[in-house]
Amino acid sequence: MMLRKTALVVVLPLVLGGCGLFTSRPGPDQVAGDFLGKVASGDVDGAVALTDDPAKAKELLDKVRGVLKPTAVRTSVQQVRSAGESATADATAKLEWDLGHNRVWSYDTKFDLRREEDTWKVHWAPSLVHPKLAAQQSIGSTEVKPALAPVLDRDGVPLLAPEQVVSILLDPAQAGDLAAVAGALAGALGRIEPAITAASITEGVAKVPAGQVYQVAALRDADYQSVKPAIYELPGVRFTTQTSLLAPARDFGSQLLPAVRKAVEEEIAGRSGLRIYTVNAAGAEVEDLHDVAPEPARAIQTGVSRSVQTAAEDALEPIAEPAMLVALSASTGEVLAVAQNKPADEQGAIALTGRFPPGSTFKIITAAAALEGGTPADSPQPCPGRMTIDGRRIVPNDHDFDKGTIPLHSAFAFSCNTTFAQIAAGLPADALTRQADKFGLGVDFEIPAITTITGSVPPATDVVERAEDGFGQGKLLASPFGMALVAATVAKGSMPTPTVLRGRETKLGHQPTAPTPAVLEPLRAMMREVVETGTAPQLRPFGDVRGKTGTAQFGDGTNSHGWFVGYRGDIAFATLLLGTNTSAPAVDASARFLGALG
Repeated sequence: MMLRKTALVVVLPLVLGGCGLFTSRPGPDQVAGDFLGKVASGDVDGAVALTDDPAKAKELLDKVRGVLKPTAVRTSVQQVRSAGESATADATAKLEWDLGHNRVWSYDTKFDLRREEDTWKVHWAPSLVHPKLAAQQSIGSTEVKPALAPVLDRDGVPLLAPEQVVSILLDPAQAGDLAAVAGALAGALGRIEPAITAASITEGVAKVPAGQVYQVAALRDADYQSVKPAIYELPGVRFTTQTSLLAPARDFGSQLLPAVRKAVEEEIAGRSGLRIYTVNAAGAEVEDLHDVAPEPARAIQTGVSRSVQTAAEDALEPIAEPAMLVALSASTGEVLAVAQNKPADEQGAIALTGRFPPGSTFKIITAAAALEGGTPADSPQPCPGRMTIDGRRIVPNDHDFDKGTIPLHSAFAFSCNTTFAQIAAGLPADALTRQADKFGLGVDFEIPAITTITGSVPPATDVVERAEDGFGQGKLLASPFGMALVAATVAKGSMPTPTVLRGRETKLGHQPTAPTPAVLEPLRAMMREVVETGTAPQLRPFGDVRGKTGTAQFGDGTNSHGWFVGYRGDIAFATLLLGTNTSAPAVDASARFLGALG
């Protein structure tokens, strides 16, 4: 029901109907209320039919509703006054426009009603819509965008910050010699983005519908200024600017920050303000009517570390092969860094979702299963250069090295494939599956902002397959993210739940059982021995580093990837280089990473 408050000075006379019954036509108060009710409901045609100038009334009301795009309109008659037998009445009313996002514009207005014969009509005037609206005027509105909120790292340093971006547009209809313009653009822009060539521009233009422009590039303002002298005067080239959230450098956090930006894009936008004003017949602004200030959003906090991300990217930058490094906070599970070099980027987010054989880094899991099963870390174990499993599979050590019989912890440090193949062959079919689960391998996560795969460790009923699993071959698969989680579990003592955005809960398929202290304490010592006397001596200068090297054959077995998985203090990480045939480059990259962190 419409709320109407009316005050009539006189009671209007009833009209005698032709059938002998007294009937009354709507009075000015009823007409005023009916008119405002139809305005509120969006029934413009019904509203203007109650006015003395329907054409002009419809033109303005349609225009105002189109500009304001209200989610709701509320109206109320405040008062209607009429004197005696006067054919005129004046009304006051309240209009309230709900413009969405808790933005409401309300004001009082006045209008006249006039009696034409026995019918009351609303006398149309633009001031009815708003008291400051004059003839030949309409209403305009402009959204006032707040500054984008930055995305911060764990220390409050910006990972994504607002920057001006200049879009370079090419209008082929205005370019004249298109080939010459494309060549000039490619010559200037190719220094910034090598993928931009004269051919790529020409091909892009050909795919754009007739009459539309082709976006050649979107540049940071600093990059644009460096090429502006060479392209600004080119025929058919136009420029637009906007503010976007950008990383500190073009490729910084290439597999992490775009996903973070997408996840928080609504939150970082804040709440737009609004300015409403009168415009004249020429479309020029005349007078402000209403202002709503924009409300900037709060900065988004992540657990990512800009310094760790920088160290990881710098460590991978000189490597020719695809390389990646994932670092986690062992205590909290927060993702500190996800780094990939350009050859890895060409394959997608493989640091987070790639599935690779973990090689000897999986001996962390096999050793844990042995320790849990009652095999002491100092128990003597054979480490021959080669071993035949079940008469079918020959398992070799790297270059067939032979250590004779040595303690289990030494076999781990020297990375004896034969030792761990024999241990795994004697385990139950699902022993490694259950043990891997305790360290996070095979656990599924729904992490706000990123998609991850930890890996898969299926049960092995076949003894040969189980032996292969023992040193990370067989059917085992793991991502660098999954192996970083393994290292974090060793460091913390239980699997941490990984997160990226602070305040956003990660959902996980199940919470694994934590490894026991009887497993963790000797396992940590074994991982330290890898650095002190084993296969990763390059890491000795970098503090208390603990980890495991690994090479993992793939394809026809003639090539292998190189791994290092480990932790220092609260930073757990996994480094993987594809196709290096040795773990040494992965260890070297890990050394550069740790060295950059100090």
